[in-house]
Amino acid sequence: MRKRKLLFFASGFALLACVGAGGCNSSKKAAEANAAVVPSAALATVKRGSISLTLSLAGQFQAYQVVDVHPKVSGFIRNIYVDIGDKVHKGETLAILEIPELEAQLQGSVSAVAESKDEITRAQHELTAAKSEYAAVHADDVRLQAAAKAQPGLIAQQELDDALAKDLAAGARVDAARAALSAAQNGADVSKADNRRLSALQGYTNVVAPLDGVIVWRYADTGALIQSGTTSDVQSLPIVKLAESGLLRLRLPVPEDAVKYVHEGDEMQIRVDALGRSFTGKVVRFTRNVSLETRTMETEVDVENKDLSIDPGMYANTELQLQHVENVLTIPVGAIVRQGEQQVVYVLDADNRVHIRSVQVGLEGSLLAEIKNGLSEGDRVVVGGQQQYHDDELVAPVLQSSPASDVTRQSGGMIDLHDEQGGEQ
Repeated sequence: MRKRKLLFFASGFALLACVGAGGCNSSKKAAEANAAVVPSAALATVKRGSISLTLSLAGQFQAYQVVDVHPKVSGFIRNIYVDIGDKVHKGETLAILEIPELEAQLQGSVSAVAESKDEITRAQHELTAAKSEYAAVHADDVRLQAAAKAQPGLIAQQELDDALAKDLAAGARVDAARAALSAAQNGADVSKADNRRLSALQGYTNVVAPLDGVIVWRYADTGALIQSGTTSDVQSLPIVKLAESGLLRLRLPVPEDAVKYVHEGDEMQIRVDALGRSFTGKVVRFTRNVSLETRTMETEVDVENKDLSIDPGMYANTELQLQHVENVLTIPVGAIVRQGEQQVVYVLDADNRVHIRSVQVGLEGSLLAEIKNGLSEGDRVVVGGQQQYHDDELVAPVLQSSPASDVTRQSGGMIDLHDEQGGEQ
C-alpha cells in the first residue's frame, strides 16, 4: 500500500514538471515570435561635412618662354661662355663676337663726326662774313637812295642801280651762307646718327641673355662664323637656345562639359610622379575655344619652379575642382529614394518608428549627398532596402558608420609612369 502511494506522488510530480516545462517552451516561442515581427534597419546619421567634385587631368610642362639667341651683327665667335644646362641671368654675357670691319667703320664714323663739326664752324664763319658784307653794302645803298631823294640829280642813276644790285647780292649771299650752315648741321646730325648706329652694333658684339633661364641647346663653338639674326635667311643659326624655366606653363586639355568650371585665378593641386612631389599652380589663361577634333579647351596653369626641380617636358596629374560645398548636411546617397518627382528619405523617430519625409537634395557625390531642406543634424535615416518598410513601422535600428565628407573624382585622363605601356589611364 505504501509503495502505491509513493508511485502516485511520483507520477504527480512528473506530470507537474511536464506541464511546467511545456509552459516555459510556449513562453519562449511567443517571445521569439514577437521579436521576429520587428525588422531591423540599417541607419546612418545626418552629419555636417563637405562634398567636392573634382576632375583629374593630365598635362605636360613647358618652359614659360623659349628664345633662340641670335646676334644682331654677323661675325666670328671670339669666346663663348655657356653650355647646355647652364643657368644664366638677364644681361649676362653669353658670347663675344669679333668683327674687324665694324671697328674700321666705327673709326670712320668718328672722323666723319669731327669733319662735320669743322664744316659747321666754316659755315658759321661764312655766314658771319656774309652778314658783315651785307650790312656795309646795305648801308651804302640806303645812304645813296636818301641823298638822291634829298637832291634829285645829284647822284647818277647808274650809281644808284649798282648800289641796289650790290645790296641785293649781299643779301642773297647771307641766305646762301645760312643754308650752308643748316646743311652742315644736318650733315653733322647724320654723322652722329651713323656713329651711334655703329657704336650700338659694336655693343652687339657682346651677346647677352635676354632673360633668366637655362641653356637648353648650343649651336656654335669658338671661331664659328655666325650670321646676323636681322636677315630673313632661314639658314642662319642662333648661338644658343634659352628657356625660362623658373616659371613653367602646364597645359591641360579641359573637356567641353567642364569648361564652365574653369576660372582665372583658380588654384590647382599638381602631382609630378617622376619627382614624387606635389605642387600648387594657378589657372592664368585659357583659349576660350573648344577644339573641334578633341572637344577640349587648352588651359594653362602657371607653376613656380624657382629651384628648377621640374624640367620642361615632364608629365603631371592635376585635379580641377568642379563643384564644392562646405559645412552642409550630408547623408549617404543610398538613403535617398525617388518617388515620382519627389526625393524622400526614411527617418526614424525617438521610438524607432519609420517616417517618410520629403527632402531637397543639393550636390551629390559618389558616397554622400547634400541635404538643403527636410532634415536636421543628428537625424537617423534608413540606408538601403526602404521598399520593405512602411510609414510608422517599428524597426530595430542598426547604426552604420558613414563619412561626413566626400571627394568624388572624375577622370579626364591620367598618366601612370609605372604603366608598362606608358599610356594614359
